[in-house]
Amino acid sequence: MKFIVGLLLVLLLALQYQLWISKDGLGELRQLSRSIKQQRHENATLIERNQVLKAEVQDLKSGLDALEERARSGLGMIKQGETFFQVVEEP
Repeated sequence: MKFIVGLLLVLLLALQYQLWISKDGLGELRQLSRSIKQQRHENATLIERNQVLKAEVQDLKSGLDALEERARSGLGMIKQGETFFQVVEEP
């Protein structure tokens, strides 16, 4: 009987060691939970960014207004017949 109790105690200690101290124990579980939370946050940010880019691409494909705006602001283009005025503020 003492042998069985001793064996069960050793087995219990081995399982407790594996749970608390080993590299596959609760410490690893906590670290993985933090990694999952961080990855989900990053995924949500990237999904939002992708939606904005998708809307911009769709707008550029379908309408000339967005294309014209991009040409005016990015490339400094003006329409034919327009006059460009540059306002310089004095320091």
